[in-house]
Amino acid sequence: MFQTFKEWFWLERFWLPPTIKWSDLEDHDGLVFVKPSHLYMTIPYAFGLLIIRHFFEKFIATPLAKSFGIKEEVRKKIIPNTVLENFFKYSTRQPSQTDIYGLAKKCNLTERQVERWFRSRRNQGRPCRMKKFQEACWRFAFYLMITVAGIVFLYDKPWVYDLWEVWNGYPRQPLLPSQYWYYILEMSFYWSLIFSLGSDVKRKDFLAHVIHHLAAISLMSFSWCANYIRSGTLVMIVHDVADIWLESAKMFSYAGWKQTCNALFLIFSTIFFISRLIIFPFW
Repeated sequence: MFQTFKEWFWLERFWLPPTIKWSDLEDHDGLVFVKPSHLYMTIPYAFGLLIIRHFFEKFIATPLAKSFGIKEEVRKKIIPNTVLENFFKYSTRQPSQTDIYGLAKKCNLTERQVERWFRSRRNQGRPCRMKKFQEACWRFAFYLMITVAGIVFLYDKPWVYDLWEVWNGYPRQPLLPSQYWYYILEMSFYWSLIFSLGSDVKRKDFLAHVIHHLAAISLMSFSWCANYIRSGTLVMIVHDVADIWLESAKMFSYAGWKQTCNALFLIFSTIFFISRLIIFPFW
C-alpha cells in the first residue's frame, strides 16, 4: 500500500512539465540536480542549530541583554502545596475570595498566605524579559546572517534582474552549492523553531506561529521537489529582509528603549510594505 501511494505521489505529470521525466534530472557530467532525499538533512541540521542557539543565547545574547540593563529575574520559590497546586492546575489560576477562604481552611493557612501563594505560582509561569530578549536576539542574528548570505548568493545571478531567466531551461536547472545551503539552512531553522516550541516563550498567537512554520516548511519542500529553486530563493530573501527589523525592534522593546523600538518598528513596517506588498507580487 505504501509503495502504491509513493508511486502515485511522485507521478511525473504532477511534478514535471510534459515530456520531462525524473530520469532527466539525474546527476550527470558533474551537474547536480535537486532530490527530495536532500530534505532529510534538514532534521539533523535543525538539531545542530538548536545546539548553536544554546551557546549563542548563553555567551552572546545574555551579555548583550545585561549591557542593555536587562537583569536576570530571581523568583521566589513557592512552598509546595498539593491542594493549592491541584486547584491551580485543574480549577482556576485566579481564585475568587470564596475559593481563597475555603482553601485557607482546608490547608490551615491564612487567606493572605493563600493569595501570596497563588500570586507567586502565577509568576512562575510568566516568561522573564531576559528569555524573551534571548529568543528575539537569536532570530535577529539568524535572519541577518541568512539575508546577507542570500544577497551574496544572488547578487550576480541573472534571474535576479530578469525574471524570465527563472524559467530558462526549467526544469533542467542544475543545483548550485549556494542554493543548496540557502534552502537547507532556511528549512532547518524553521524545523528548529518547531522543535523548540515546548521550551520557548508561549505567546498568545502560538497556534498562528505553528501554522506559519509548517506552511513555510511545506512551501519550501514543494518548491525544492519541483525544482523551483530560482524563484524560491527570490521569495525567501524578499520575506526575510523585513524580519531583521521586527526582531531588532522586539529586542529594544524588551530592553525598555521605547523610542528606538518605535523607530525600528517604523523601518520594519516600511520594508514589510515594500517587500511583501510591492516587490513580491509585482517584481
